[in-house]
Amino acid sequence: MASANGTVSVSEEENVTGLSSINFGSPESLDQVRNLTDVGAMTRLLHECIAYQRSLDLDLETLLSQRSDLDKHLHSLQRSADVLEIVRADSDHMLSSIRSTCDLADQVSGKVRELDLAQSRVHSTLSRIDAIVDRSNCLDGVKKALDTEDFESAARFVQTFLQIDARYKDSGSDQRDQLLESKRQLESIVRKRLSAAVDQRDHPTILRFVRLFSPLGLQQEGLQVYVTYLRKVIALRSRLEFEQLMELIEQNAGQSQVNFVGCLTNLFKDIVLAIEENDEILRDLCGEDGIVYAICELQEECDSRGSSILKKYMDYRKLARLASDINSYSKNLITVGAAEGPDPREIELYLEEILSLTQLGEDYTEFMVSKIRGLSSVNADLGPQATKAFRSGSFSRVVQDLTGFYVILEEFFMVENVRKAIKIDEHVPDSLTTSMVDDVFYVLQSCCRRAISTSNINSVLAVLSGAMNLLSNEYQEALQQKMREPNLGAKLFLGGVGVQKTGTEIATALNNMDVSSEYVLKLRHEIEEQCTEVFPAPADRERVKSCLSELGEMSNGFKQTLNAGMEQLVATVTPRIRPVLDSVATISYELSEAEYAENEVNDPWVQNLLHAVETNAAWLQSAMTTNNYDLFVHLVIDFIVKRLEVIMMQKRFSQLGGLQLDRDARALVSHFSGMTQRTVRDKFARLTQMATILNLEKVSEILDFWGENSGPMTWRLTPAEVRRVLGLRVDFKPEAIAALKL
Repeated sequence: MASANGTVSVSEEENVTGLSSINFGSPESLDQVRNLTDVGAMTRLLHECIAYQRSLDLDLETLLSQRSDLDKHLHSLQRSADVLEIVRADSDHMLSSIRSTCDLADQVSGKVRELDLAQSRVHSTLSRIDAIVDRSNCLDGVKKALDTEDFESAARFVQTFLQIDARYKDSGSDQRDQLLESKRQLESIVRKRLSAAVDQRDHPTILRFVRLFSPLGLQQEGLQVYVTYLRKVIALRSRLEFEQLMELIEQNAGQSQVNFVGCLTNLFKDIVLAIEENDEILRDLCGEDGIVYAICELQEECDSRGSSILKKYMDYRKLARLASDINSYSKNLITVGAAEGPDPREIELYLEEILSLTQLGEDYTEFMVSKIRGLSSVNADLGPQATKAFRSGSFSRVVQDLTGFYVILEEFFMVENVRKAIKIDEHVPDSLTTSMVDDVFYVLQSCCRRAISTSNINSVLAVLSGAMNLLSNEYQEALQQKMREPNLGAKLFLGGVGVQKTGTEIATALNNMDVSSEYVLKLRHEIEEQCTEVFPAPADRERVKSCLSELGEMSNGFKQTLNAGMEQLVATVTPRIRPVLDSVATISYELSEAEYAENEVNDPWVQNLLHAVETNAAWLQSAMTTNNYDLFVHLVIDFIVKRLEVIMMQKRFSQLGGLQLDRDARALVSHFSGMTQRTVRDKFARLTQMATILNLEKVSEILDFWGENSGPMTWRLTPAEVRRVLGLRVDFKPEAIAALKL
């Protein structure tokens, strides 16, 4: 409703707002039109209605334009109606035929199922009849075979019966009872004949009757009987050899060698051959599980017989008492008049025997364990149990005891031989070292190799630790003792002339230290390589590597001691060279052209210096190793160069004087390069650079060689030293030198 001031009420506003939602053509739209009260809304709705009418007209025109097409389609459909009637009739007829066919198929399939059931029953009946016939044949065959003692045929008939019986246990009960009785009779005969063959050790007969256990369904029993027989054979052979060993021990009373290694070898050989040669029959009985069972059973025999052999060896060699004597001897070394220890030569024999025995055990164990691991269809629990039996059996424990004695004997042998090598140390003709060096490292190398051959990581670590202690203590002390020479200078140059004997002794002591530092590294490298081959476990290799790390430190220690000894030797030589160097201080380098030419003919000091070096140092070359002589020469050069630098810094130079210094430096480099295999140019670098600076035409030329312009040359002089050297030139002005930006 409109108010007095011409506004539209709230309800009217709602009506106007709702016009846009009118759906023309619906019954609700008429109600909405009737409720209109506003003229403006009516006008708008009228316009919308007219627009809607026009859209309807367009739609009608579109539909009418399609009339001809629709008529065509309708006419086509009318013509198709007749065809569809025919199709419908045919479909009804086909449906009727299909239904009758389906009913017939159901009847036929039912009869087929009945026939199939009947056929299966007939087949089952025929199979049972065949089984009864086969049972009859088996029964007759078993009886005839038993009468003729054709046990193989009897076993085959029994096997056939067992296969039939597994399928038809409810048929032919009388025949079944008779066949089971024949089976028991055959089993009894086979067991008795096999037992008699075992007692007579008739191997062909044993094989014949063992093969009958599988057809009889007694595979497990056959396996146990046959393996027990193999174990008895091995035990008998081993016992006979052991008894012969005992007789030999009693008869010879230690006068000749007793072959424990051969006895143990034969035991292992018998066990391995028993497994290898009977592989086929063991597989026939119980497959690969049969092989594992045989290995485990024969390993028990190895634990028994092998342990007895090793224990007897330890008793024969009295290893327990020997180990006790060694421990007592080691404790009483400082006691005056103490009894001598065991003979190392005898100990070495024992060590080789122990090594052979332990290696045999390790090779045998590795072969058997790899044999078990190579079997693919073994019971999951059986393989690990068998492997564990080898590692934790009584034989393995006795081997560990024997290895413990080995470590004690090896350490004693190593210590005694190293001490003996040190004690009898002597000069070897045509050798630069004394006998001690090669002897000690040969002993250590042999002992370490032997320890690694045991394949026991604890033995290796124990022997390596002993070798470290010997090298770092007694051997190092012996090396240093030869280098502690009092009044070295007086003895080396007696009467002003080098004494060859003293020089050789000093050089040999230094050579010993040099070669020892190399041998230590060589020993470490060799041990690491061998341990890598023997110990595949990373943890074991790491333990060895950690133990060997001391050898690298020891080599460095030897080199430090060598350097100290070499410096002491150089200190005895340099006083005889110093007077020649001191004379250089009196020589002028402010040269004229005439003086420069005179120096070229008559060298003022270089040749005198080189002659002094040759006289007092070069004669030691033949007595030193190449490394030592190079080190010795370089230390002498260090002394000469340092002294020359000090002297030259106190002189004044003309440009020709700088050229003279360059010529002198080149002469020194040339001569010393011929004395050593190592380069000496770096030793003279500072002196050569001083000569280069003193050769310049003017001060500013230094910039052509300095900084970015230096090229490949590395300056050894600091900027302050360069300015100082430039100041040595008599013709260079201090102002120009100070103005340089270096």
